[in-house]
Amino acid sequence: MSFTAADVKALRDATGAGMMDCKRALEAADGDVQAAMQWLREKGLSRAAERAGRENVQGAIGHHRDGQVAALVQLKCETDFVASSERFKDVAKDLAVLVAGKGEGALEERSGDLEALKLTLKENIEVGSVVRFEAAAGNVLDSYVHVQGGRGVNGVLVELGAATPDLAHEIAVHIAFARPRYLRREDVPAEDVERERATLETISRNEGKPEQALPKIVEGRLNGFFKEMCLLEQSYVKDDKQTIAQLLSGASVVRFAQVIVGA
Repeated sequence: MSFTAADVKALRDATGAGMMDCKRALEAADGDVQAAMQWLREKGLSRAAERAGRENVQGAIGHHRDGQVAALVQLKCETDFVASSERFKDVAKDLAVLVAGKGEGALEERSGDLEALKLTLKENIEVGSVVRFEAAAGNVLDSYVHVQGGRGVNGVLVELGAATPDLAHEIAVHIAFARPRYLRREDVPAEDVERERATLETISRNEGKPEQALPKIVEGRLNGFFKEMCLLEQSYVKDDKQTIAQLLSGASVVRFAQVIVGA
């Protein structure tokens, strides 16, 4: 496979390696650009490895749903400029389609493409959170992705039992904005509860609350903690007079997951 001076320059722009090193790499790889990138990396001549430690709190969420299967894939990068590019968003979407169809392990099939993307865009790009739901027969699966600046930044998957699609969608939208961490209070790790209880006790004591009243005050405030953290106890975002448990009215949340860019 032959290559041109333009190919050498493009490889140099992508990798930060010297012009002569890029020429040698293309010669060794018989003109194959991806193989040349790998050659430079193995020789320690590519600067792409330097990007691996750079903070990548930007990104986009790829989403795909097909019947009873859905997936969310967080693709991370360093800047919102790259995150908003069509190429980057297309890759995130493609990865979600791949995971929905084959499972999370299938991401290995795209490792070479991701490495090339990292070199081309000159940023620390990597896959972040990955979620795949396959709903049980009879259950309802829904998803919601909040879009900001043309890219998905907040994605939710939810599986409900004995529910309608409309209800599942309402729950998904609620989760996106209320951001619960757990389904019910029993799911909160005991050590987290005890840590919060100790903090609330200290706060209450510092406020001058009577010592004998502290246990009752702390338990009341702990209920507020659970209401913030647990989906079933949260007030519905569209009607704060009812909780999510009341909104469900006989339906049940089997599971949910949320992926947020930058979280």
